[in-house]
Amino acid sequence: MNILIFGATGMVGQGVLRECLAADDVSRIVAVGRSPLPQSHAKLSELHFNDLKQADLSSVTGFDACFYCLGASSSGKTEAEYRALMQDLPLSIAEKLKADNPNLTFVFVSGAGSNADSRAMWAKVLGETENALQAVGFARFFAFRPATIQPLHGIQSKQANYRLFYTLAKPFLGLARKLFPNHILSTEIIGKAMLNTVRFGADKTRLEPADIRVLAQR
Repeated sequence: MNILIFGATGMVGQGVLRECLAADDVSRIVAVGRSPLPQSHAKLSELHFNDLKQADLSSVTGFDACFYCLGASSSGKTEAEYRALMQDLPLSIAEKLKADNPNLTFVFVSGAGSNADSRAMWAKVLGETENALQAVGFARFFAFRPATIQPLHGIQSKQANYRLFYTLAKPFLGLARKLFPNHILSTEIIGKAMLNTVRFGADKTRLEPADIRVLAQR
């Protein structure tokens, strides 16, 4: 498989990248983002752009999957600012990829509670983005809706407030995930599940935490 990852330096993206590097059936990985990755690997290459919305992706062809892991918190943002990051940007990228990647499986990391009819700004924007991305017409489209995520294998969030939360919660998250496996996922589970969307597909296009956990076990 040839895999394209947006946001490989983020917490979810790091987890997905780790599983891709470990997978024998993944032969090529291209990570697209603004900053370089800390690791190197024979099957990993990078594309850097200061402005992703203006990025020229005409050379990005023949991929089996795009894992879109670029995320942003809505905290402190207006609806217009959040929509620019979580709707306008992924749609711009999706449109550029569609023509030259006819067999692409596009996986968008959304969030638990996303709903285009929600009164909550962030949930409404993400729900609308899911609908718009599905309408682009990829071979397959899936929206992942994780809630609480346990970072494993030394993975850390890029955001300081989240790093503090995970540092404080680390002694409890492992136990909590065992007690509530359908609500708390790990970065490893999410990465495995994403790869399995390409290998096997899924029965739903919107995957809640319980669906993601089951898919990772296939």
